[in-house]
Amino acid sequence: MKEELRLSDELVAELLVAEHLVISTPVYNYNVPASLKAWVDHIVRKGMTLGFDGRGLVKGKKATLLIASGGVYSEGSPIKDRDIATQYLRLILGVIGIDDVSVVAGGGAKAVDLREQTMDGFLDALQPQIDRAAGVAITRKS
Repeated sequence: MKEELRLSDELVAELLVAEHLVISTPVYNYNVPASLKAWVDHIVRKGMTLGFDGRGLVKGKKATLLIASGGVYSEGSPIKDRDIATQYLRLILGVIGIDDVSVVAGGGAKAVDLREQTMDGFLDALQPQIDRAAGVAITRKS
């Protein structure tokens, strides 16, 4: 059985030594891809990241979610309630004990695919959010 848990042990070990976890993901049909869900299934481990009492054991860490989606789920959006991916990741991180979570929401990414916007333009619009999430002081010239 231990051999079957080898990958999970490695992924948990990586998580536990990290100071700041960054998860970058697209959104497919309102949620995370199966590969990210598989990672989650490996790192949520009783006795390692989750206490036997249900409390998270991963304390003192920060997480940043970089999420690209075709839809726009920001405040005021008529489809805001469909943002399952962000809710799911916040929930999972909270379950294991990571409550300091920043989100950079790259909504409207389909505009790049449709060539209505360049990738550089799309990323430039997100730069202030990325800087805040990274803790970079933003200074502007007058």
